[in-house]
Amino acid sequence: MKKLLFLFLLMSLFTAGAAVAQTPASPPPKVDSGDTAWLLISAALVMLMTPALALFYGGMVRTKNVLGTIMQSFIALGVITIQWILYGYSLAFGPDIGHIIGSLKWAGLSGVGLDPNPDYAATVPHQAFMIFQMMFAVITPALIAGAFAERFKFKTYLLFLILWATFVYDPLAHWVWGVGGWIRNLGGLDFAGGLVVHISAGIAALAAALVVGKRKGYGDEPMPPHNLTMTLMGAGILWFGWFGFNGGSAVASGSLATSAFVATQIAAATAALSWMIAEWAYKGNPTVLGAASGAVAGLATITPASGFVGPLPAIVIGLVAGALCYYAVNLKTKFGYDDSLDVVGVHGVGSTWGILATGLFASKAINAAGNNGLFFGNPSLLGIQALSVVSVLIYSFVVTFIILKVLDWTMGLRVSEEHEINGLDISQHGEAGYSF
Repeated sequence: MKKLLFLFLLMSLFTAGAAVAQTPASPPPKVDSGDTAWLLISAALVMLMTPALALFYGGMVRTKNVLGTIMQSFIALGVITIQWILYGYSLAFGPDIGHIIGSLKWAGLSGVGLDPNPDYAATVPHQAFMIFQMMFAVITPALIAGAFAERFKFKTYLLFLILWATFVYDPLAHWVWGVGGWIRNLGGLDFAGGLVVHISAGIAALAAALVVGKRKGYGDEPMPPHNLTMTLMGAGILWFGWFGFNGGSAVASGSLATSAFVATQIAAATAALSWMIAEWAYKGNPTVLGAASGAVAGLATITPASGFVGPLPAIVIGLVAGALCYYAVNLKTKFGYDDSLDVVGVHGVGSTWGILATGLFASKAINAAGNNGLFFGNPSLLGIQALSVVSVLIYSFVVTFIILKVLDWTMGLRVSEEHEINGLDISQHGEAGYSF
């Protein structure tokens, strides 16, 4: 009897051990090749938007400043890439500290490898998500440069890029998109960067225009765009790249990316028409610059809403965006500030409407991970969106103002009067954009 009992116990232990041995460990997160391909293509599309911005801005300045203006956008690709790798990505998306900022745990991309991070993108390598987000970080401070075009020192601008990305962009990205960020926890919706990119850059542009001051001769002498062909080309490439900006923010190649893609096209097209018609009615001519600016305004406006709204709301959003941004741009002469390339009116005002419109038109039928807006039975979302807008406006304006004041006291913001008269191309870069 004792021998039988002993054999029984041995068999029980063996079968239990075998059962444990046969129980598979939880499989590692699986990389989806389709999602990864779409995200990498989207990252490349968003990267192309920064040179496109250079063309868009470059055509709107005077001949003597075309290279200086193009360089302000282009060089952001170099500066912000290094900042993002060293510590920017970790501040924006790293482990949360107080719902305000990420820690430096991922500095130098430590721990950011080729396995997916389920908190952000469960089907693509973590580095794919990182490089996609890098392109957003690159273009955002470059947008601000349009406000102080034709008068800003290049060496000061390089330091401004680093400081603004570190103290404005990275914290805001964490607030809105980082795990633990307070706006994300609150339920604020910003699909592709209305708060983080366009509102933050738009209000920073207002701070810059006020601190840097007006161009010499502004209001007294004509300062027309020197090459609208270049500007229209830039607008077209921006439009093309925006499909990666918004569609890629789905972080997958499925139905949500398709919906965002469609909404982006609809809003851009509608806003271009809306701006053109408003300008036609007001000034008597439908201009090329107006159509291009309207398209960009529509793109900036639909950015936060693109992953949460359907086609018909996208028409309404674009329709309002074109006319609203046209009138907002015209207000700068009334208020007396020199926002050279209309960053405030196009990006700041446009995306403010886009964030609030998300609070009106968002639908869980489009994106189950989002929320319903006012017109779908949830008025509280509109209040959350409004609070998010006010918070970002105040934070970005105040911190940008402080950064610029410190730079002005230490390095100086403006080129000399002689250099401004001669143009930034020669004074800052020793080159001419055109040789005739």
